[in-house]
Amino acid sequence: MTYDCVRLCGVLSAGILAVSAGAASAEDGVSVQLGVASEYVGKGLGKSDEKPAVSGSIEYSRGGAYASLFASTAKLSQGSDSEILTTVGYRFEAAGTDFDVAIINRDLPGTRKGVDANYTEYQADASRKFGPVSTRFRVNYTADGFSATQEAWWVELQGGIALDKSTRATAAIADRSADGGAEYTAWNVGVKRKLGDRFALDVRWYDTDGHRYGASYEGRLVAGLTFSL
Repeated sequence: MTYDCVRLCGVLSAGILAVSAGAASAEDGVSVQLGVASEYVGKGLGKSDEKPAVSGSIEYSRGGAYASLFASTAKLSQGSDSEILTTVGYRFEAAGTDFDVAIINRDLPGTRKGVDANYTEYQADASRKFGPVSTRFRVNYTADGFSATQEAWWVELQGGIALDKSTRATAAIADRSADGGAEYTAWNVGVKRKLGDRFALDVRWYDTDGHRYGASYEGRLVAGLTFSL
C-alpha cells in the first residue's frame, strides 16, 4: 500500500469521524461507514491487486435526496492507487417499488498521465420484495468511461433472502458491454451477517467469464468487515 493510499484513507477517516462527531445520529440524515476487505472489488473485478483494501463513506440525506462520498484504496495497472466516488441522487417509492436514481463522478487518483481517469456515470435502481425474496435491478451508464473505454453499460439483477434476523444471503448476475473496453458477464454469491449494532461481516465469491482479460477478472473469495456510525 503506497504512502498516497495511506494518506488518502487517513484524511478520509479523519473527516468522517469529525463529521460524525458533529452529527447526533443517522436520524439527522448522516450515515458513516468504515471498512476493510481482503480485496477491493468493483463491477465484479479485483481492483487492489489481490491485496487488502480500506474504505470509507459518508452520506447526507434529506427528503429522498442525498449526497455521498466514498473512497477506497486500489491498485490498477494504469497506476491508480485509490478510487473516489462522489454521488448525488434521489430515492422514492412508486407502485410498491423503491427507486434510486443517481449521478456518480468516479475518479482514480494516481493514474499515469494521459489516461482518462475521471468520468461520470448515470445509475438507476429498482428494488422490490416478492414474499421473503428481495430483488434489485440496476442499470449504470457512462458516455465516456475509464481510459480508452467510451460508452459503457452495466446491467445487474440481484436477489436476497434472510437466513435469520442477523444473516442475509444474496446473489447477483450482471452484464457489462462497452465500446473500446472489456465486455463480460459477472456474478457473485455470498452471505452478510450483522455482528451487533454497528459491525457487519460479508463473505462473497466473485467471478466473471472474462478470464482471458487478466487476473482481475478471475474468481476470488473476498471477506469484508464494515463499521457503521
